[in-house]
Amino acid sequence: MKFELVFADKKGKVYNFPGLEPAGMKAGLFFELGDAPLVQLPDSTELFMLPDRSPVGFDPDTGKQVVLECDPYSEKAEPCFAVAAFVAPGYTLTHHAAYVERSGESKALPLFAYGACFFAEGHFYVTALRVDRDVRHDEKYLSPDGVLRGVEQVKKLFPKNRLAAHLETCATINGCANAKNFFLGRIEAPVPTSPVCNAQCQGCISLQPENRDFPSTQKRIAFKPDPEEIAELALYHFKNEPDPVVSFGQGCEGEPTLAVDVIEKAIRLIRKQSSKGFINVNSNASDASALERLFDAGLTHVRVSLNSVRDPYYSLYYQPKGYTFADVTESVRTAKRHKGFVSLNYLSMPGFTDSREESDALICFVGDNGVDMIQWRNLNYDPVRYFRELGLEGATPELLGMEAAIDRVRKAFPSVRSGYFNPRPNVQQHASGIS
Repeated sequence: MKFELVFADKKGKVYNFPGLEPAGMKAGLFFELGDAPLVQLPDSTELFMLPDRSPVGFDPDTGKQVVLECDPYSEKAEPCFAVAAFVAPGYTLTHHAAYVERSGESKALPLFAYGACFFAEGHFYVTALRVDRDVRHDEKYLSPDGVLRGVEQVKKLFPKNRLAAHLETCATINGCANAKNFFLGRIEAPVPTSPVCNAQCQGCISLQPENRDFPSTQKRIAFKPDPEEIAELALYHFKNEPDPVVSFGQGCEGEPTLAVDVIEKAIRLIRKQSSKGFINVNSNASDASALERLFDAGLTHVRVSLNSVRDPYYSLYYQPKGYTFADVTESVRTAKRHKGFVSLNYLSMPGFTDSREESDALICFVGDNGVDMIQWRNLNYDPVRYFRELGLEGATPELLGMEAAIDRVRKAFPSVRSGYFNPRPNVQQHASGIS
């Protein structure tokens, strides 16, 4: 199969260019893609033009790196731009799009993940691994008309429920797949609760400081719903979905354990009427005592969000306020003492996550703390700026590759699940090997 670099012209039209082979990028370094895991561009994947960034490829005759600065099909030497794939959920990137910034003042890229893509034999491909076959976020199953019908039904049933109105905005304006699923009565429903946070993540999608050169992607919830509002919607979801999940801790809120009083009461209200389903919290796990209260109330699952299991890099990215990485570890252990199911929302960045040092640290963390699952989710952040802000720009780490890093965990801990989505009751995990 002959790989061809892709680029975009100044109008955003994407072309393939047979004159150069594509490159992938990790930690600011460029790699040939001959041995990389490849998948034909999945449904729901988008192609992005990267402004102020020139694509990088390899000369097929010399093997040398080439920066493609001008559109090879333009007679006027017009500039061209790198192209990246924002891959569909369920896939973990192995390489980023390869590019060089045109000046030191290039604005940061918006909060997406930028996969390496190329053209071959009439199709686009992306360098990625399929780690989960669950279709809960597949747009084919998220009927816009069905969502609108669900919105109208919920409005009639719960006209005064502020959380329902918030989720309507999430589903119809922000395009949140979990909110759409709630109105469709399927799989996992979100219950955002906390308007505040005790971290300032570099890539927070709901709140960015005004001095940042990129915006948040959505507005954070501006109120704290009542326990009754939460329970009302959770029980409604339990009636509509045979194997339901409800999850606190969404992209449109802060840290849910800061609303522990409300969530604890809501869970108790839910459990008074139903023992059905999983109740999950997606959390930074900063407060073990709060998690203990939630598990006592009836919480079943916790997903712990982190970019690294090494304190210095975790702290540089999360910028925790009033807690430390040691508190995160204690929260995981607390959850296990309460027989909770612990997933890691392991925000993956090729060139960092698949480094020897990070992989070794992850093996130790899983073994020491009894983690049940790793969700290999792509970190939505400018891949060059990430290494710059972690103090790793220009470093040359020993890289195992994402496939090998995932496989190491599987071999070391056969019972630990690998995937992308939160588990569902009575539904077998959909990751059927890495592909």
